Amino acid sequence: MVSYKTREEVGLIREGAQILGRVHGEVAKWIKPGVDTRKLDKIAEEYIRDNGCTPSFKDYKGYPYTLCVSVNEQVVHGMPGTYQLQEGDIVSVDCGVYWKGFNSDSAYAYPVGHVKDEAKKLLKATKESLYKGIQASLCGNRMGDIGYSIQTFIEKSGYSVVRELVGHGIGKQLHEAPEVPNYGRRGKGIKLLEGLVIAIEPMVNAGKKNIVQEKDGWTIRTADRSLSAHYEHTIVVWEEGPEILTTFEYIEDIVKF
Repeated sequence: MVSYKTREEVGLIREGAQILGRVHGEVAKWIKPGVDTRKLDKIAEEYIRDNGCTPSFKDYKGYPYTLCVSVNEQVVHGMPGTYQLQEGDIVSVDCGVYWKGFNSDSAYAYPVGHVKDEAKKLLKATKESLYKGIQASLCGNRMGDIGYSIQTFIEKSGYSVVRELVGHGIGKQLHEAPEVPNYGRRGKGIKLLEGLVIAIEPMVNAGKKNIVQEKDGWTIRTADRSLSAHYEHTIVVWEEGPEILTTFEYIEDIVKF
């Protein structure tokens, strides 16, 4: 069942989402060659707890970390560990916070040092597709309009959209109804109504759309080992238009590409 949020509930999600934006900003300072991904996780968890929040991901269905850190061909759910970021990598960092009874969720894909033009183009197209999906999140539209906007932009850009993994409703639970696919047909799916809070998160592969799960039971990578990128915002649908509740402001004060 889809849960629609009141203005007061959205206000609490917005507060948490702004804290989440600052978490990403702290992590962004450490996205550089030689830093291991456990360091990123430690920074995020400490900042979240120091600001009175709880990491949404940690212990969710047994997941043991605060962040998902997915490098190069890893699509999502990469587990922090001893891997040290290398010059030319791309790395997607996904994080959620729980604040006053509500969750927020966002992800950002970073270049590590100087990256190849093909990686830059993938990052830029994936990020732009996120905003295409948000622009389609109009009250009275259908869920398929979001997916259609993302899919058509990505495929025209020469990339592919992962099908098995989708965005989601969010609120008191990290993952709520409805699912938010990054592909679809215009005019299909549930109608978007005021107070719907969703996480839109295109996962885009430079090669084919196929994915596989690694032996750790969490990490998802591209089947053909092509690069993959992932961006995510938590948004709310209002009569006057969609509002982005999370923010990349603190990241983009630091990261320029």
